[in-house]
Amino acid sequence: GRGLDVRERLQVLSHIGTGGRLIRTHGDYHLGQTMLTDRGWVILDFEGEPARPLPERRLKRSPLRDVAGMLRSFDYAQWTGLKNAAKSAEDHARLLPLAKEWQAAARRVFLAAYAETARDSGLYASFEDCAGLLQMFELEKAIYELRYEINNRPDWIHVPLQGIGALIGGNRPG
Repeated sequence: GRGLDVRERLQVLSHIGTGGRLIRTHGDYHLGQTMLTDRGWVILDFEGEPARPLPERRLKRSPLRDVAGMLRSFDYAQWTGLKNAAKSAEDHARLLPLAKEWQAAARRVFLAAYAETARDSGLYASFEDCAGLLQMFELEKAIYELRYEINNRPDWIHVPLQGIGALIGGNRPG
């Protein structure tokens, strides 16, 4: 019932800030595409979003789309951890604030590390000026997730719905 709110938020965000350079990106970047090894973090599966045609996956895009994908995956990690840890309604109520704190901290740490790395990369005049565009990509990703969950895992639609609510409400943590 908030489709108009989503469209209006996307319209506003599409006119905020700058975009930076377009490059070849991962295309399906999330926590499940990373692995911690003895030598550090490794990013896996650079073939992009499997549902998209190959020519589309080869297009140069804003790297902020991948950043948005990782930020959205923190929501899924939060809810997966909560689902696995909470054995009762009381557990859920007690653990929910901790899960939300973890998610907000993961966003902050990831964004700070990304901003530091991107600072001298030439990708952006200023990473801070890209905040509106990043929010737009994150909202687009959450809408994509909602379609996916409706079609494949209806019991998980609360994850993208809550993300969309936070993004159109402007109170996104981190």
